Amino acid sequence: MMNKIIRIGTRDSELALWQAHTVERKLNDLGYKTEIIAVKSQGDIILDKPLYELGITGIFTKTLDIAMINGQVDIAVHSMKDVPTALPIGIVQAAVLERANFLDILVHKGNLDFLNGEGTIATGSLRRQAQWLHKYPNHKTVDLRGNVNTRMQKFQESDWNGAVFAAAGLERINLKPENHINLDWMVPAPAQGAMVIVAMGNDEFSKEAVAQLNDIETEVCTHIERQFLKTLEGGCTAPIGALATFEEDTILFKGVLFSIDGKERIEVNKTVPLEDWKKLGFTSAQEILENGGTKLMRSIKETLKK
Repeated sequence: MMNKIIRIGTRDSELALWQAHTVERKLNDLGYKTEIIAVKSQGDIILDKPLYELGITGIFTKTLDIAMINGQVDIAVHSMKDVPTALPIGIVQAAVLERANFLDILVHKGNLDFLNGEGTIATGSLRRQAQWLHKYPNHKTVDLRGNVNTRMQKFQESDWNGAVFAAAGLERINLKPENHINLDWMVPAPAQGAMVIVAMGNDEFSKEAVAQLNDIETEVCTHIERQFLKTLEGGCTAPIGALATFEEDTILFKGVLFSIDGKERIEVNKTVPLEDWKKLGFTSAQEILENGGTKLMRSIKETLKK
């Protein structure tokens, strides 16, 4: 059975390909044969409704989900923070790789004077925008989208003072510039810095192969963070940050919900024994909802509808 080729699906950006090649190398080291299939993210594929219950929109994952369901690829590799918390029917999380750097960083142009005055910061993320404005209320933020390379290029060609990136993405493809600072005060996106491999639930061969790459500590921490996100969101994008870390036999968890303008902030901090991890994300989110989060989520949904 080892002669079966595992087809690895990936987007065709440099970072996505780096991630796919990393998984390929690990599987080859275990003796598996692999093939990488790069799929362009097409927004124009018409989805058969039942695949995506609840109108789940994973803009970066949809094309690969369809390729898997159609049997064109066996597994897909994603930045875990891009993956919707509810996977399409038939697709399962097969492994989470050991987490890399989870921090956000500010890339700048060599002059940081704007931090004490007025400045313009680029980011396409509501979470980063809200946290930046919370800390620097007299700054303004501009939208910045595209893959890492595109965003970096747009930033270099702009007159913006800074742009916020995930450290892991830039480190993986050697794009992290000298001019950067670690934003250790910014709570990362749930599962930031982790890569996830998904497979078809009925594909025992691929699931068994990939399971050997799973990092249990990362799996537990990202589960907590994504459970927190799922409990708060109910399918709406909001400025939510979450980070779980192991410290000996306890888990430290920090979760935040911000208003889009960054003015309101509801935070939860917990330290629990390791064995209480399964419900930690859920109970932390409940706490936030009870402390004004329900009302805040409602106003975020209203704002985003406009």
